[in-house]
Amino acid sequence: MATRDTPPPRTGTSEAETLRGFLDYLRTSVAAKVDGAPEPEVRTAAVRSGTNLLGLLNHLTYVERAIFLGERVADWQATFRTAPEDSVAEVVARYRTAVESANAVLDGCADLAAPVPRPQPGKPAPSVRWALAHMIEETGRHAGHADILRELIDGSTGR
Repeated sequence: MATRDTPPPRTGTSEAETLRGFLDYLRTSVAAKVDGAPEPEVRTAAVRSGTNLLGLLNHLTYVERAIFLGERVADWQATFRTAPEDSVAEVVARYRTAVESANAVLDGCADLAAPVPRPQPGKPAPSVRWALAHMIEETGRHAGHADILRELIDGSTGR
């Protein structure tokens, strides 16, 4: 089932507005791909690597928290798996909460060259610019995976 495609955003004129506009666009797109996806297909691997739609969003939740909130992740590969009792709605809600928390941090960052203000002793924080560029890359990459996985599940296309 094809849906109307949403074009990239028209953002403000500053670098920060442009970066945040594209990141938020990708965040919304990837969450929409998972939201409402049917069980058990949403957690069923469609490729040999074991990648599944719900796991992608779970992983992105951890990435948001690590980059912008300073949370440590001991096993990145494990972030691609969800607990059997985790519903689609719960995983989507956790992602949206992580995005809101990340945006709250970003709202306080006026200088893109400054380090992301995250508490992680002994580990230097990347610049806000780097963090935004990385999150655009990471979210965009996995949004593309999600596009394909969702189409394989029920034929849904579009952003």
